[in-house]
Amino acid sequence: MKNAGPEEGGMPMPAEAPAVRPVGDADYRLMVDSVLDYAIFLLDPEGRILSWNAGAQQMKGYEASEVIGRHFSMFYPPELRDVDWPQRELDAARAQGRFEDEGWRLRKDGTRFWANVVLTRLVDADGGLRGYSKITRDLSERQQQEELLRTSEERFRLMVEGIKDYAIFMLDPDGIISSWNAGARLNKGYEAGEIIGQHFSVFYPRNVAESGWPAEELRRALADGRFEDEGWRVRKDGTRFWASVVITAVRDHSGRHIGFAKVTRDLTERRRISVLEEEGRRVTTFLAMLGHELRNPLAPIVSALTIMEMESIESATLRMTRDVIARQVDQMRRLIDDLLDVGRITSGKLRLDLVPLDLREATLEAIEASEPLIRSRSHTLDVDIECPELWVRGDRTRVAQIIGNLLTNAAKYTPPGGRIAVRLDEAGLNAELSVSDNGIGIPPKLLPQVFDLFVQGEQDVARSQGGLGLGLSLVQQLVALHGGDIAAYSSGHPGKGSEFIVRLPRTQPPAETGAAAQKPPGGTAQRRILVVDDNRDAAKTMALLLQRMGYHTDVAYDGPSTLAAVKTGAPEAVILDIGLPGMSGLEVARQITAQVERPPRLIAATGYGQDQDREDSAAAGFCAHLTKPLRADELAQLLDSLFGGVSDGVYRPAP
Repeated sequence: MKNAGPEEGGMPMPAEAPAVRPVGDADYRLMVDSVLDYAIFLLDPEGRILSWNAGAQQMKGYEASEVIGRHFSMFYPPELRDVDWPQRELDAARAQGRFEDEGWRLRKDGTRFWANVVLTRLVDADGGLRGYSKITRDLSERQQQEELLRTSEERFRLMVEGIKDYAIFMLDPDGIISSWNAGARLNKGYEAGEIIGQHFSVFYPRNVAESGWPAEELRRALADGRFEDEGWRVRKDGTRFWASVVITAVRDHSGRHIGFAKVTRDLTERRRISVLEEEGRRVTTFLAMLGHELRNPLAPIVSALTIMEMESIESATLRMTRDVIARQVDQMRRLIDDLLDVGRITSGKLRLDLVPLDLREATLEAIEASEPLIRSRSHTLDVDIECPELWVRGDRTRVAQIIGNLLTNAAKYTPPGGRIAVRLDEAGLNAELSVSDNGIGIPPKLLPQVFDLFVQGEQDVARSQGGLGLGLSLVQQLVALHGGDIAAYSSGHPGKGSEFIVRLPRTQPPAETGAAAQKPPGGTAQRRILVVDDNRDAAKTMALLLQRMGYHTDVAYDGPSTLAAVKTGAPEAVILDIGLPGMSGLEVARQITAQVERPPRLIAATGYGQDQDREDSAAAGFCAHLTKPLRADELAQLLDSLFGGVSDGVYRPAP
């Protein structure tokens, strides 16, 4: 029966599918020749090249005419050809049907690249060998990245294994030790072979391990990613050490937990020092409180003695006992003052009134105050201070206290009839004071601790020298507060005595004592200005300019030198370059403000003059901000205003 067509009301016929063109050899050839990322070529059964695609040409650098007919071993470096590696590849591909390898191959220009190579056996319909297909891919970039990664991992491994100050090791998820570095061996005493495979709880004191704390540490590290703790740990020999411990949970790239990294540091010494420092703070706090409490009852005793001295006492016995009380009260007052001073220094509450001080006058005052004790022990005092003026920046009372304590120490530890010598001299930028004696000396074992609190020399059973062992410690601390240093010397042999040498930084005498100074125009006499610039020419020319204005000048070229010059030279103003190397001018200014009790006026000299720059310099302690190049008249007017406005503020060059 005939089907009805569309015009007859029947269903439409589907369109015929287009005919598919069969793929021929030319299509395959075109596909292979178009591939650029892979070198694809044919080899005959002996390994001679039969074809060459564009990717092979681009990768290896040869035109087809240069390689077809040649053996493929031409692409292999000499060390592979020497072991007949190309033939091995052909034999493996013939036997197995396919062979894959990675290694170095050669380009036409002799350069090497890392190649992935696949050789496939080609057979005909009868199973006979027709040759091989060879596909090569350049993996040099991947190889380079892998090599960099391997190198980085190796360096990191070597770094971890070589660290000796920290014990660094890995734990598996159950806490079993899986690695061990040199620091772990040194800190804990185990060799790697002894400890790898054991649970890390072996390092904990028994009571801590039994309490489950090691497992709790791992739980917290896993929950939070990291856990930190301090506590006692145990070495292989059973000794304990105070450890800082950080445990970090380690996960792989997929986020799977694979174990823990554990870093341990031995803080035993730091903890010991911390405990000692805390004990020292408690002791000094107690001393300060004790001094204050003792001073309260001492005040009315002194008042009562004063009243007694105003009264006429007929009894010689009463007068003698009154004088005894007076002398002992003076001794108690000195001991209490020492206690209070130690407490003040330790707590940072001692304030010095640092001014230019003639060290000779302070020395004479201290000698005068110490003479009664020296005479009472029949000592001979030799004084050699016939030197030029020696000015230091010091607190007059405290400098006299330094010298007085040294003289008292010499008098106490020199048998009656001994000799004490005081010498004062210049020593470069320092003033040097020496107090020596021919007494019992200081034993060698005691010499390193002679300035420690409560340390005293050997005494007889009656403790005839007395004291609390505070004097020399107080001297050292006061000298340090003045920016100086003190040293003790002694052979330890009786009769050879000891010598204490104090060095204090010298400074300029105050303006009113400059005998020969002539006041230049503008009232600038004796004004000292420090010029600071790392450009030496800039510093020197600015200093010369200021000298022409009538100022005394010094120069410095970096931050540390500036701090030293401010502390020793006591300039009244500092023209300070902001852009100093290492320590900027802003940091120098902050340190001057923090470290110097009466800091000089600071003037910023910089090439930057924005509002923020001026705010930064003001915050650092500068009183003025000048931009380079500095104008002489502007500088003269500024200095005039800083120093009291005596001159007209105009710089006039010398004729």
